[in-house]
Amino acid sequence: MPINKRSRNGASGGRSDKAAGPALSLGQMVRNHVLSKIESGEWAEGARIPSETQLVDQLEVSRMTVHIALRDLSAEGVLMRRQGAGTFVAPRRSQSTFLELRNIHAEIEARGNRHSAEVLTLETVFCDLALATELNVPPGSEVFHSVLLHRENDRPLQIEDRFVNPRFSPDYMEQDFTRITPNEHLMAAGPLEEVEHVIQAIPADEATRSLLEMTVGDPVLLLRRRTWSRGMIASSARLLHPGARFSLAGQMRVTR
Repeated sequence: MPINKRSRNGASGGRSDKAAGPALSLGQMVRNHVLSKIESGEWAEGARIPSETQLVDQLEVSRMTVHIALRDLSAEGVLMRRQGAGTFVAPRRSQSTFLELRNIHAEIEARGNRHSAEVLTLETVFCDLALATELNVPPGSEVFHSVLLHRENDRPLQIEDRFVNPRFSPDYMEQDFTRITPNEHLMAAGPLEEVEHVIQAIPADEATRSLLEMTVGDPVLLLRRRTWSRGMIASSARLLHPGARFSLAGQMRVTR
């Protein structure tokens, strides 16, 4: 479907890259065309999209406009460009909101997928100085430690490595975390007062690569999260994700 272009006097113009209106440039309209095809499912994941020449003819814009739009969408991970083969729709990354404290079970189900969890570790440990400082408890204190592997449609998505203050949740060790997530349990244990997030991209060690089914060289997206409730640090967690197929997103309203 051609993109409508008009000259300054309102008549239809030829092939040019003047803005089609004050709101959208032709490049943005090309982007919107591609994204709409993907969102509608007409262009499925892994499908080859029309060539630049075909898009130029279909949309009646310049080759450079199409090239830049496809280049930018490739840089954003929406498309994959393969030398000599064409341009393809990239697999969608799972996305998590980090400005909200949502639980991974709800996020996966909201995407229409199935969540499952495997408990790798559930134990009581004694704090060294670093962990005691992190949880604001005396060194040598007993704290609860859990490690879970969360899957989306049986594919590993997150390693949740969490330490919990027993004063906040004395029955943490009694929970079945294949049926309820630690997030759900902790949110039910007390009102959330404060959250701290630190996000890093780090190299993956061999154990992490194996659990998350990653290839050598793929980055790990690490989200460090501490939560406060009832006047104490309730929990400190390291949430590790395969960076090549996971992203974090957030939105906040700024008040003046």
